[in-house]
Amino acid sequence: MLPARILIVDDEAAFADFLRQGLTREGYRTTVAQSAGDGWDAVLAEPADLIILDVMLPDLDGMALCRHLRREGQAMPILMLTARDAISDRVDGLDAGADDYLPKPFAFAELLARVRALLRRSGRDGAEVLTFADLSMDVDLREARRGERRIHLSPKEHDLLAHFLRHPRQVLTREILFAHIWGDGYEAESNVLEVYVRRLRRKLGDPELIETVHGVGYALREAGS
Repeated sequence: MLPARILIVDDEAAFADFLRQGLTREGYRTTVAQSAGDGWDAVLAEPADLIILDVMLPDLDGMALCRHLRREGQAMPILMLTARDAISDRVDGLDAGADDYLPKPFAFAELLARVRALLRRSGRDGAEVLTFADLSMDVDLREARRGERRIHLSPKEHDLLAHFLRHPRQVLTREILFAHIWGDGYEAESNVLEVYVRRLRRKLGDPELIETVHGVGYALREAGS
């Protein structure tokens, strides 16, 4: 079965490209539309398994497009994004037919978790179990193990380890890790990343499993690899 296809409808080109690249790295097929009209045309050309829809669009707002999709019988999950986070705005989005509502700014890890949850609910995605060496993680149950030993992680520790497990042996820069785990609310110069890496090393019981690549970032590697 082909990977799930995600349609991103957002007129902010840089932001849409950030989402496209991140979702593509996670194995999804992605398409970007920069207007409601282009989004509708993209759905007609090839139905999406999930739509990430921004509220503010140049031709028609995202809520109107969401209502149109539902009226036309399009039942795929819709995750609505907006800079407006008032409760009334969220209610309006859900009433328009959206399945979930995520205010900006957000951590990319949270977006991914919501995408996976929506795809699971729609029957398009199965359980995700990540493995590397003797380390394993059931993403849905949020359980990590080293061999038979269960590792108790905080939510941020879980998200950080999951990202390492999805990209084993790759050097992940500080900027990439901050964008995916903490979003725009933290500066890459902060030492919060070092603190969480140190905690993970301690809980994993192996300081060499997460290697420091000086001046760049970190990589999940087996000792000696």
